[in-house]
Amino acid sequence: MDSVNTRLLAELHADPRLSMSELARRVGMSAPAVTERVQRLQRAGVIAGFRMEVAPEALGMTVTALVRVRPGPGQLPRVAEAARRTPNVVECHRITGEDCFILKVHAPSMAGLEEIIDRFVIHGQTTTSIVVSTPVPLRPLPIPDPDEGTVR
Repeated sequence: MDSVNTRLLAELHADPRLSMSELARRVGMSAPAVTERVQRLQRAGVIAGFRMEVAPEALGMTVTALVRVRPGPGQLPRVAEAARRTPNVVECHRITGEDCFILKVHAPSMAGLEEIIDRFVIHGQTTTSIVVSTPVPLRPLPIPDPDEGTVR
């Protein structure tokens, strides 16, 4: 990762909707050169994708919860599959410890959350925590500056 790639990532973090020509202007390169670099970063897996963020509340999803799942014997693959099939599960992480999965779930109500949880209790034990606030929302990773040894 050189300093040009670092600058490209910093600019895209600040505004992922930048056109290639605007991005090129900001980093002092030609648009084709910037396009090639961004494509290389994508192929290398450095840029994992671009996504739109929608406020769950705007879609009527007023309840957010973190659900830990401890699968019963032989149920591990079924929990992962249930998470993949449940659109309200927006994140699913395989974790260490007594529980094997942690899910982030958005639901329209407590009754809706109960329906989602019921898809997992048949595979093991669940522990649910309701999110009351999010002091640190999803944010970009800090980008190390290879020239200065600092983080942007």
